[in-house]
Amino acid sequence: MDNLKTFIEADINRRQLLKSAGIGVATLGIGGLIAGCGGSGTSSSNPAPVSMATSFAILNFALNLEYLEAEFYAYATTGQGLPANLFTGVGTQGATTGGKMVTFTDSTTSAIAKEIAADEMDHVVDLRTALGASAVAKPAINLNALGIGFGSVTEFLTLARAFEDVGVSAYTGAAPLLGNAYLETAAKILAVEAYHAGNIRLLVAQQSVPTTQVDNMDVLPPPTGTQYFTTDSQGLGLARTTRQVLNILYGTTGASGGFFPNGLNGTIVS
Repeated sequence: MDNLKTFIEADINRRQLLKSAGIGVATLGIGGLIAGCGGSGTSSSNPAPVSMATSFAILNFALNLEYLEAEFYAYATTGQGLPANLFTGVGTQGATTGGKMVTFTDSTTSAIAKEIAADEMDHVVDLRTALGASAVAKPAINLNALGIGFGSVTEFLTLARAFEDVGVSAYTGAAPLLGNAYLETAAKILAVEAYHAGNIRLLVAQQSVPTTQVDNMDVLPPPTGTQYFTTDSQGLGLARTTRQVLNILYGTTGASGGFFPNGLNGTIVS
């Protein structure tokens, strides 16, 4: 008990020190996120209100990512994509290629995959509802961009792990840029995405699935890595800018490629 008390007190002191020393860093981090979305990158103790256009740009960026995740899980669990009525919107609508049904070998992984599939489709509906007539169409998606994902449960978990961790970090990075009217919706989706990530990372560890970093920020779960949860040294989630997310999904620093062969729809595409 004394050892636990000492550990807790030391951890509290460490966090307070990091917090007091990191105020400027946190402010610069938010500025960097704004710069990553086309803003000036300057910060202030009294930031300007977030415009409707900025909120819609961020939500549409998230919608593109949800299209990708929803199609991935839909094909993996059913062999088919989303209903066609969820594809329409602003911009060029594209086909989804490369997906097929996964042969799951245990009931737990299958049940988790099906539950995530239902959640991801709901997230598409949630964001399309929030955006209304401003919702972008589903862009062209290549689910076979990495040549894996559907050939085995190991492939499925490898790709699912990457999608979930990148998705959580994308929502975390976008949170400071959303207006209050949309923050609640985004926060609720982020919470569910984090639940998904935790489940998938545990399955990866339990089934000894090897993983590879998608970028130098990536925190890998066992057996390749050492952390069950994607947290930094302060116990906080990682945040990626839109450009960092696109670098992973495009596989390049350009404006298209990888999982989105023709790029995203919306105003944040590069």
